[in-house]
Amino acid sequence: MPTASSAVPGFDRPVPSVLWRDGDFRRLWVGQTASQLGEHASLVILPLFAVLTFHADADQLGVLRAVGQAPVLLLSLFVGAWVDRWRTRTVMLLTDAGRTLALGAAAVGGLLGWLGLPALLLTAFVVGTLSVFFDVAYQTCLVRLVGRDQLVRGNSALEGSRSAAQTGGPALGGALVSLLSAPVAAASGALFFAVSVLSVRRIRRTEPVPKRSGRPPRLRGRIHEGLRFVIGDTLLRTVCLASAAFQFFYAAVMTVYLLFLPRELHLSGTAVGLALAATGPGALLGSALAARLPGRFGHGAVLVSAAAVGDGAFLCVPALHGPSAVTVAALLAVGFVFGAGGQLVNVTVMAVRQAVTPDGMQARAAATITFVGMGLTPLGSLLGGFLAGEWGLRTSLLVTVAGMMLSPALMASSPLARLGRALPNA
Repeated sequence: MPTASSAVPGFDRPVPSVLWRDGDFRRLWVGQTASQLGEHASLVILPLFAVLTFHADADQLGVLRAVGQAPVLLLSLFVGAWVDRWRTRTVMLLTDAGRTLALGAAAVGGLLGWLGLPALLLTAFVVGTLSVFFDVAYQTCLVRLVGRDQLVRGNSALEGSRSAAQTGGPALGGALVSLLSAPVAAASGALFFAVSVLSVRRIRRTEPVPKRSGRPPRLRGRIHEGLRFVIGDTLLRTVCLASAAFQFFYAAVMTVYLLFLPRELHLSGTAVGLALAATGPGALLGSALAARLPGRFGHGAVLVSAAAVGDGAFLCVPALHGPSAVTVAALLAVGFVFGAGGQLVNVTVMAVRQAVTPDGMQARAAATITFVGMGLTPLGSLLGGFLAGEWGLRTSLLVTVAGMMLSPALMASSPLARLGRALPNA
């Protein structure tokens, strides 16, 4: 029996009303999932490549990680302005083809002994840069690919994959290096990006070329338009402020937390790893809940409640003492609740942002929020280290976790908290 379908303006094929019956969405999901696995696996493969092959010291390893992360802060605004003027399918194909070539070249160079640390730094920067392009593009592609009523479910599926990749990708990368070798692991990582290229290439629905009226404005002007749009919209401005507050204090929390677990609670490395990994299953649950709860209780109520419960769960950590088994169990519960609440917020916020943003501004809005949200994280990390040295680990952890509660407080005091079951209009 044929299913009901709807049309997305500008596309030449109808969109099935049941999301998973839409072959093009499935192709996007497979490509994005493979790409995210490759991206997060490479975050471990490249540092281990440097350590095992070039015997990199701590300073060199820190430089390698910084070089790979730098494109998020340096290029996000530029990427948003650029992606808005191109078909997102084309951007995803080119970026993942580029990442396939970059990791493949590093693998060949490593096997033949031609690769040096400077070349590995260049590889990390190229992979990081192309990751910024892909991440902005796939979020924008969803808006252009599915109907408005399917945004929450679509984001739930895509963000669930991203969460799974964030948890499983590093473990997979470490396992590949251990079982094979660093160069062969890099080649295996390149295969994930190749799978993404093959899947995204099979998307059949024709995406319209974004309108380009007259002489295109300068890049700086397009960036300014994106900033002005986000700042001028009450909902998006609140999202920016809440995201910046969360990311700033979360960076401080994690700096203290990674010291608190082994030094104050005397946990082993394995126990610390379990505590950190607990957010992964929680995030998967959060993605599943995000497909249902906003439509039942309202987007605003879900946002504020999930942020308050998820962030508030960390308030229990400074009070932990006692046997390690009980402590680890409590940390697992805290990590699970934090992961579920955080992912529920992420998916819901993304759906709201996509709904209130015009098609021609989607990439710039996503990039602007990423830039503002992530821009303060280095300062947050410095604050966490400073407080830990001045006030001690337990007090510092309590203060920085309390700071994270500023994020749900900002959302609760804004029009974002009053959003109902239906998504607002652009």
